[in-house]
Amino acid sequence: MHALNPSSRFTRASAHKAMAFAALRANSSLSTRLARYNHHMHLARLAAAEQVAEEVRHA
Repeated sequence: MHALNPSSRFTRASAHKAMAFAALRANSSLSTRLARYNHHMHLARLAAAEQVAEEVRHA
């Protein structure tokens, strides 16, 4: 993965959370909405974990 500065990771995590909540409101089947929500929340958690790991490395 490309190196991102911490604010980029935060922005990416926030964007994925927004996409996850938008997926819940989409005009799709329940299973599709849930799958999209879970996918984007997984990516948001990964971005948040990368940000924490980066902070620990620099501490």
